[in-house]
Amino acid sequence: MPQSVSRFLRLLVESLRDLAPIVAVIAFFQLAVLRQPLPDLAGILIGLAMVVLGLALFVRGLEMALFPIGEALAAAFTRRANLAWLLLFAFALGFGTTVAEPALIAVAREAAAIAAEAGVVVDAPEAREDYATYLRMTVAVSVGVSLVIGVFRILKGWPLHVLIISGYGIVVVMTFFAPDSIIGIAYDSGGVTTSTITVPLVTAFGVGLAHSIRGRNPIVDGFGLIAFACLSPLMFVMAFGIVWEWGG
Repeated sequence: MPQSVSRFLRLLVESLRDLAPIVAVIAFFQLAVLRQPLPDLAGILIGLAMVVLGLALFVRGLEMALFPIGEALAAAFTRRANLAWLLLFAFALGFGTTVAEPALIAVAREAAAIAAEAGVVVDAPEAREDYATYLRMTVAVSVGVSLVIGVFRILKGWPLHVLIISGYGIVVVMTFFAPDSIIGIAYDSGGVTTSTITVPLVTAFGVGLAHSIRGRNPIVDGFGLIAFACLSPLMFVMAFGIVWEWGG
């Protein structure tokens, strides 16, 4: 059996194993607690098989493409020794991967719809679309800025915990001044930015950059960019809410 086929079969088994706990929980509560049969059992089994296959293909795609290209790009920029291009790439990587996140698109649209119902935004299609777009762009810019800061941290060897604690201190202070209507959205934005597209490329980029710089430890210095990507949207979205309320 070719090695690639064997590897993919192992990924299928691992995906099924990873899904087994949630399947067991749902089956237990459906059959033992609610005591109701599973609706459309055939459809559920087909859907579960598709999820297992999709997870296996996704993980294999990460291994074949996203992780190698992220590390290769970081190494190439380091060899060029051009800080401006490196920082520009870091910003573009953070912005581009975040603006394409399906979870962020969904949350921004939902936030716009709820804001319109609450009277924060004019209840019109154009106003809701503008609000969702501005919110999405704000989050994407925040992640781009966070990667620039993260790259500086790797280059300079700054301690991660000091930056993270300081950042969350700013978030706590901003929470007291931000409109109530934006606080929950801001905190959720920190989570939806770190999803299927952003995490693999950003992680690979950070590890590759730390690998390429003499004196940097990939374990100590290569990780932490995702933490910045989670933190920065909280500040930027609350600032967005303050500006939006002031402008309104």
